[in-house]
Amino acid sequence: MRSKHLLTCLLIISSVFVFAQNDEPKKEDKGELSGNFQTASQFYVKDDKIGATTTQYKSELSSTDAWLFLNYKYSGYNFNVRYDLFNNSPLLNPQEAYTASGLGFWNISKNINKLNVTIGSFYDQFGTGTIFRSFEDRNLGIDYAIQGARVIWTPNNDTKIMAFTGRQKYRFDIRPEVLKGINAERHFQANESLGFDAGASAVNRTIDQTTMSNIAAAINNYDLKNRFDPTYNVYAFNAYNTLSYKRISLYTEYCYKTPEAVLNSQLDRMQLLSGRVYYASLSYSTKGIGINTQFKKIESFSFRTSPLEIQNLGLITYLPSITRQNTYRLLARYNAVAQELGENAAQLEVSYKPQTAYFKKHMTTVNVNISVVTGPQSFNFDGNALNLADFKADTSRYFREYYIDVSHKFNKKFKMLLGYQNINYNQRLFENKAQGTPYVLAQCFFGEATYKLTPTKSIRMEAQYLDTKQDFGSFVNALIEFNVAPHYSFSVGDMLNISKGYLNAANFEQVHYWNVFGAYTFGPTRFTAGYIKQVEGVNCTGGVCRVEPAFSGARVTLTTNF
Repeated sequence: MRSKHLLTCLLIISSVFVFAQNDEPKKEDKGELSGNFQTASQFYVKDDKIGATTTQYKSELSSTDAWLFLNYKYSGYNFNVRYDLFNNSPLLNPQEAYTASGLGFWNISKNINKLNVTIGSFYDQFGTGTIFRSFEDRNLGIDYAIQGARVIWTPNNDTKIMAFTGRQKYRFDIRPEVLKGINAERHFQANESLGFDAGASAVNRTIDQTTMSNIAAAINNYDLKNRFDPTYNVYAFNAYNTLSYKRISLYTEYCYKTPEAVLNSQLDRMQLLSGRVYYASLSYSTKGIGINTQFKKIESFSFRTSPLEIQNLGLITYLPSITRQNTYRLLARYNAVAQELGENAAQLEVSYKPQTAYFKKHMTTVNVNISVVTGPQSFNFDGNALNLADFKADTSRYFREYYIDVSHKFNKKFKMLLGYQNINYNQRLFENKAQGTPYVLAQCFFGEATYKLTPTKSIRMEAQYLDTKQDFGSFVNALIEFNVAPHYSFSVGDMLNISKGYLNAANFEQVHYWNVFGAYTFGPTRFTAGYIKQVEGVNCTGGVCRVEPAFSGARVTLTTNF
């Protein structure tokens, strides 16, 4: 943030602080200070074999990211401030080294009876976040804080109304486009078994004159038949509800966005399009079993601060993929990125715990997950329009996963998990690969075992085998971890490509992707250090994904709370 913005912020905080002191509370109020600190440093070792060749490997050789967050409560006021630091950082853009530091987040809030008022930066969302979500994800270098004013009115325990106006943060600056929104939620309880939560929202984005001039200039360069009149204002609306009856819960949401300029990367031009999202989730649970199904249909729902923004920049909407978020190294190789220009996605999750005496005693659990993502026109069961067994011939088919795992605790010391994953993955679509790049057809076998040596010491082992003829071919991965509670954790692992694939058929060479890791925890502080080699691919966290380059080098982190 520029120095004048920082000075303005400090003056506001100081004036409110002085005002609070002059309020003369009856009892001495010394306030309460809390916060947290997080930092991550990376040291880069160039490796041409895996494509670890971005600018950090050639010039900067190291990078550091750090965040210090402080919260101070005094006399009913809340003061929040966060200092951000990026030195040679690839977080905000993996292809560049970004260096800057300053005030990344600040706000002042106050509860006045049933009203909460916030000025400054804030994070929030309407419903599931489909028409509006401001949030932070440090692992991906994302910060969509809104800088402005927000009011939350809670007239009773069943009703909540929120309204805001402001502009979205971009690094240490603020984007010029203005956002406004309002959301209302209400809970109804018919009886002990039946409950209903309803909500509705509206969001408006207004484009500034400079941005509009750039949009108009781009449109004027199109062929005459593709030109249209862009609009300064776009509106998004949603209605959502949760119906709960005994052990059944049904959530539905409908979103609509008025027509605006939308950048279609496949056509390499903007189009005038409205947008819609249909979402439903049905869950059921009883003793020993839990079932959840989800369905989402997206119709050209690109909603950003400006239609000129691409990838993860300027996002107002939140469209996570309806697929399983895997954590094992090889199972997480292929992630479906939600397609804002159109997709259909469905998922079924089942968790089953047998209730017979033997399996109940040994805490046996079976988890099954099936998910499928297709193009906007492909989700029907007419003839051969959707063949779940074969994705190779139809480019409108995006992703499919079959997953199962079984965990069993043999005794107080030993437990094991075994599983299987089958993936169909449109690599050309999700990773912007060249035309003709084939679908990835892969299957993965995996297992994990934990043995407790003493009440404080344990050994955990995991292994995966990924079989595919596409991408970079087949891999094996193994890891062994030693834990000494509550302070120490150590692990060493290796991922090795054992056969060639489509992308390295001409120059296949076996590469060891080592992972050596250590952690030390003392109270609220955790320190980690590791040496890592990581293959390029899609990295997803919190439902947000991006393609990241390969990594080779050392990583050191420190987190603490106070």
